[in-house]
Amino acid sequence: MTQAFPIFDGHNDLLLHLHASGDRGGDSFVSGREGHLDLEKCRAGGFAGGFFAIYVPPEDHSGSARTAPVSTDRARKVTLEMAGILLRLTRAHPDAIRLCTTADQIETARKDGAIAALMHIEGAEGIGPELGELEVLHAAGLRSLGPVWSRPNIFGHGVPFAWPASPDIGPGLTEAGLRLVAECERLGILIDLSHLNEAGFWDVARLSSRPLVATHSCVHALSAQSRNLTDRQLSAIAESDGLVGLNFGCQFLREDGQRRDDTDLSVMVRHLAYLVERLGETGVALGSDFDGALMPRAIGTAAGLPALVEAMQQAGFGAPLIQRICWQNWIDLLRRSIG
Repeated sequence: MTQAFPIFDGHNDLLLHLHASGDRGGDSFVSGREGHLDLEKCRAGGFAGGFFAIYVPPEDHSGSARTAPVSTDRARKVTLEMAGILLRLTRAHPDAIRLCTTADQIETARKDGAIAALMHIEGAEGIGPELGELEVLHAAGLRSLGPVWSRPNIFGHGVPFAWPASPDIGPGLTEAGLRLVAECERLGILIDLSHLNEAGFWDVARLSSRPLVATHSCVHALSAQSRNLTDRQLSAIAESDGLVGLNFGCQFLREDGQRRDDTDLSVMVRHLAYLVERLGETGVALGSDFDGALMPRAIGTAAGLPALVEAMQQAGFGAPLIQRICWQNWIDLLRRSIG
């Protein structure tokens, strides 16, 4: 029988889908919805908390328009609306899901049987160059931010989706991006490196005094996706006492870069083992991308997380390491980064 482990997850796109469906209170998360995440699925799979992303979708999803820049005015509106969904959901159902801003609050939520939600921004288009919106969002509970998604904005350049390709695409952070990183450092907001191009990654590594973190990424040496991390990047994360959350998206895991849900869980375990070798047992966690990517069929939704635990056990991962990957490494990292 598979031993149960609580899961803290580095990334999901639930808020995007709640916003798109018009569910401004997030009630379908509690009552049940199609997709990867709802309360029943989370409880069935041991999903006890994670980063809940605010992401502004493109107006046009076709071709290159998908990764074209979006306007600050529209992005600000959507960002605040999604933040509002998370706030209303967690206030209306505190026994089911709670907004957390510290590691201690996350641990308390787990003990109380509530899902711990950490507010995260994936692509900071909703923040202007003067950064006033950042103060407001931090006051609302924001504790993690990726300066870019896979498109350019006023802060830097995201990595477009390409295989096989290098993440070394384009220039690094802009002057506004450098100010954004400095302000996040001051406020105690984690900087997520997952969608930054390589030049931007090294800018953050140079500027930041905190651990380097990629909330939902995979290994470039095993799958040559531009979104994945090179060995040199992994070494820098290890040197900073940082962390990588493994992305479950099939195209980021597979050696052939294909988006196929028949991806075997042994492929995920291979990435995890590689990350453990490079980062040590304290530097590896999970960053599913639930509701934002194609999952391996053997997992499917949050309810299927025990299948990954079983795959780790079958590969010889001991219980202490699995507990670290599933929960403790994120908690320890957050305690070092945001308190």
